[in-house]
Amino acid sequence: MTMLVIDNLHATVGGKEIIKGLSLAIAAGEVHAIMGPNGSGKSTLSYVLAGRDGYEITQGRVLLKGEDIATLSPEARASLGLFLGLQYPVEIPGVTTMTFLRTAVNAQCKARGEKELDAASFLRRIKAAATRLNISDDMLKRAVNVGFSGGEKKRAEVLQMTLLEPAMAILDETDSGLDIDALKLVAEGVNALRAPTRSFLVITHYQRLLDYIVPDHVHILAHGRIQKSGGPELAEQLEKFGYDRFIKAA
Repeated sequence: MTMLVIDNLHATVGGKEIIKGLSLAIAAGEVHAIMGPNGSGKSTLSYVLAGRDGYEITQGRVLLKGEDIATLSPEARASLGLFLGLQYPVEIPGVTTMTFLRTAVNAQCKARGEKELDAASFLRRIKAAATRLNISDDMLKRAVNVGFSGGEKKRAEVLQMTLLEPAMAILDETDSGLDIDALKLVAEGVNALRAPTRSFLVITHYQRLLDYIVPDHVHILAHGRIQKSGGPELAEQLEKFGYDRFIKAA
């Protein structure tokens, strides 16, 4: 089964074309990594796929589990199983992490036609997931991401992903601002979610993340399109030679 198909995608931001004919197919159970220099369109691609306002698809198709999602709202895409892990998770003052996560999980249950979780069931579920990610009860009681360190924000985001159980997870530079211990912990959380029915698109600048989340395929994105694709060894070559060698060859 093909989880995500991006077919000749063109997209603009503020009237400027950033994605220029990008095509990519991700099968169920696969982990794909996209690497590229600053300004290549990596974060733009993640926002386009998630349906962020102001990121307009002008040509091409995006299919999630065979359904064209290009015109769907972000909420409808999430209901179909799309999850976006942000490079800089936002703060939500006045809303506790526990309340936020329970509301998000039950919204997904409702969208999928499943029974919503009562307080006791949700508490058991979140406690088990939080323990694996070294998330304290205090963190769960605090406002969403308010006063969190970079590592705490990313662990909280992986907790959200764990509870929502998406079919297609997009992680936009999830290693940004993490020390090595936090990176390992976040990577372990992601790896625990790898499954034949779940796919990942990991967007990163550096090969170090891919030492812990080993991808099936690596793609180099530059000038708004995929310039080269390969296996995990491609990330190692990028670390050694840089982007110019591959972009010029393409």
